Amino acid sequence: MPRNAPITKRTATKRTATKPARHRTTKANGNVFADLGFAPLESASLQLRARLMAELIRIVRSRKLTQAAAARLLGVSQPRVSDLMRAKVDKFSSDALVEMLALAGIELEVTPHATRRVA
Repeated sequence: MPRNAPITKRTATKRTATKPARHRTTKANGNVFADLGFAPLESASLQLRARLMAELIRIVRSRKLTQAAAARLLGVSQPRVSDLMRAKVDKFSSDALVEMLALAGIELEVTPHATRRVA
């Protein structure tokens, strides 16, 4: 724009309402990992570990433990508790999570149930 160009006033433009975008949804099957496309066995393992981690996180929060105190209780390092609290599922085996629950005084009860067979 030239230095001495006249300043023009802009007129307000009327905005028209637009329809919100339509999103396609599909019904979930109860396992978010399967819904995300993981293989059946892997999704079952991830779901189990996520549930165990959720219980450990609930315990740490309900007891109002610091990460250092939780580490002592669960028999792991503080950085490991940090990974737990951030729900980094890929960093924990089912065995490690079950062991931590046992150290926290939690007894697990396993109730198997049949599901439809996936090819």
